[in-house]
This record gives sequence, structure tokens and C-alpha cells, in this order.
Amino acid sequence: MMYLDIQTGQGAYRVHVGGLPPIALPCKALIVSDTKVGELYLSSLLGHVQAAEIATHLVPMGESFKTWQTLEGILESAFEAHLNRTDVMVALGGGVVSDMVGFASAIYKRGIDFYNIPTTLLAQVDASVGGKTGINNAHGKNLIGAFHPPKAVYIDPHFLKTLPQREFRAGVAEMIKKAICLDAPYFEWLHTHPIEAHLEEAIFKSVQIKARVVQADERESGARMALNYGHTFAHAIEKEGHYTELLHGEAVGVGMRMANALAMKLGLLDEKSHARMEALLHAYGLDLPYKIKNMANFYATMQQDKKNSTGVRFILPTGIGSFNIVDGVPQSVVYEVLGTWA
Repeated sequence: MMYLDIQTGQGAYRVHVGGLPPIALPCKALIVSDTKVGELYLSSLLGHVQAAEIATHLVPMGESFKTWQTLEGILESAFEAHLNRTDVMVALGGGVVSDMVGFASAIYKRGIDFYNIPTTLLAQVDASVGGKTGINNAHGKNLIGAFHPPKAVYIDPHFLKTLPQREFRAGVAEMIKKAICLDAPYFEWLHTHPIEAHLEEAIFKSVQIKARVVQADERESGARMALNYGHTFAHAIEKEGHYTELLHGEAVGVGMRMANALAMKLGLLDEKSHARMEALLHAYGLDLPYKIKNMANFYATMQQDKKNSTGVRFILPTGIGSFNIVDGVPQSVVYEVLGTWA
């Protein structure tokens, strides 16, 4: 078992990486999962959790259900279980469940604690750590939410044994994202260490990077914006496909390639670094084909991005392990770069 502690403005929490230990809770708990993960793992989790009382709630599976309606269902179960402000919620699932349970716990009776037990690679290396929670709406992804860190995170690679290969690939995208913008040694390590053969170490290294960034910039005002590399494009891709065509990580893979192309166009990224980034994405099947359906709508969605101040704000790599926050890119230049995907 490996672990690290993350210090935030709302207190510290521990991220455990390894087998799932017994979890003793001196209070009531509402465990929330989705229909697929619940069928696979909810009964076994109940054997690991000790609490004064345990209630359960299942949500539909998929990004398209990350909505007010689903959130209200979680809250209704919390009220039916008579949770008070000393009780907790537990998220058992991927990034969608993690985000929704985090947000539900942030607003239930003005805030209660929650625990994260991520079951997808993407959630284990990214979504479960950092305290960003939320839901989607008609205007875009994660535009409604709160910063609400978990009480603890339990990452067990055993859950990944039943993860479809496509979902695994989506998680790898978030690992590569961190390596490209934030950690050159990790980028080199990923080139020489196949992730599936070094899974627990790869996860821990990724979480270490996320922890370092979150502690330095909890509210995403500077360095943490690097974690949105590829996401300005990816969120537009997901919305354009009604959150059903590409998984989040797959969209991030496409989005990173779009960001790389824009960085090249602006003279921020050299050809050798660009080629090495493309090679790593290709090695994990993340150089997926994509065609933008409506360029004007696609750009309008990017204008709704949470990071924006004036115009569209881009997170662009300037080399292996470095990035710039770029404002003021002319729309015509963005259109020209995205023409490759039109």
C-alpha cells in the first residue's frame, strides 16, 4: 500500500494506492454507484465498509446522465436516509460518479464529507483527486459545480480488471496529459514503461503530479490550469457528440492533438517535441480520427470554457514538461488549425 497526503484550504486528505482496506465510519453513509459498477462491486464493498447505517443509491451509467435530474436523485436518497451534517457520502465508480457525489455532498445541508473509491483508470489518476466536482448542462461540461475535496481516496487497481480496454485507454490520456505539460521525467518513464505492466506505480506517479499541482494551486488560478491541457477542445468535442460518441479521455486525446497543432502554429512547440508527443499518443491508440460537425458551434462551446477571461484561453505545451497559458489567439488562426479536423 502506498499513500500520500494532500493539503488543501479545507484540510488534508489521504490518497491510498493499493488494495482496498477496511473503512470504518463512525456515522451513517450513503454509497452511490452507477448501475454497472454497482452490479460488479457494490456487494463486495459493503463487506469493507463499517458504518452506523448504510444506504445505497444507483445512478444511470454515462456522461449523458451527469445532470441536475441525476443529482436530485442522489440528494433525495440522502434525505430519505436522514443523513445529517456529520454523516458522509461514498462515491464508488468512475469520474461521472465521483464528480456528482462530490457536488451532491458539497451542497447537501451546505456540505458534508465524502469518500472517493474510483473504479476506472481515469478516475483513479485524475477525477477522484483534487476536489473539483460538478455536473453538465446545456451550455457545456462541468459548468455547474464546487471545489469540495474528499475526506479520503482509496485507489485499488483490482477494479481495473473488469475495465473495458476503451475505458482504460481513456484513463491513459489523463496520464499523458500530466506528463506532457508538467513532468518531463514522467513522460520519459511512460515511453519506457508499458502502463499495464507497471500499473500501480504508473497510477501513483500520476497522482503525485496531481497532488503537487493541487496543493500549489487549489482553485485553478495558475499552474493547475495545465491540467486542462486538451480539455478546451475536448469539452467541445463531447458536447458536439451529446456526450455519447467519445469517452472523456478519448476526447482529451483528440484535444491534446488539437492543442499541439495550435502550439506548433504559434511557434511555441518545436517539431521534435511534437513528434514525440504524437508517438506516445499513438502508442496508446489516442490519435483517434475526428471530424468537427459545425465549426461555429464548436468554437462557441470553447468560448463557454470555465478558464476563459477574454476570448478563448488555451493551455498549450511549449516542450516536454512545460506549458503556456495563451489568450488572444485570433479566431481565424484557430479555425485554420482546426481545419485538419473539419
